[in-house]
Parts: sequence; structure tokens; C-alpha cells
Amino acid sequence: MNKVMLFAHLKEQAGSGELTVQASGKSVKELRDYLEAETSLGNLEGIMIAVNEEFATDEAIIQKGDDIALIPPVSGG
Repeated sequence: MNKVMLFAHLKEQAGSGELTVQASGKSVKELRDYLEAETSLGNLEGIMIAVNEEFATDEAIIQKGDDIALIPPVSGG
């Protein structure tokens, strides 16, 4: 199982700051598609995904026990 940490509006949409999913062996793209289809997070386009505290490409493969974070764009003034 993998822990998926959520921040900002994603945390509010999910009602929690963390999800647990079976993502090992999946690509980051496959995880994104799964989360869009099976959770209340909606469209994750523009959301950066980090694996073990490093930004990951869509092709990166998630391993058992990897920590994943969904990071929305940051804006401010």
C-alpha cells in the first residue's frame, strides 16, 4: 500500500489529508487516472506529483511503500 498526501484544496475535497491506495507497480500517470476516476478529487491536470519527496514524471513507476504527494500549483502575491 502507498500513502498519498494531499494539500490545499485537494485535502478539502477529500475530507482528509491522506489517502491509502494500492499503487505499487503503477506509473504516476496510471495513479493520476485512478485517482481522477475513483475519488472525489476530480481533474488532477496541473497537479504535481512527488514520490518520496521528489517530483516524478508520468512515466515513473511507483514502488511498494513509496510516499506520494499531490501538490497543487502555488499562487500568491
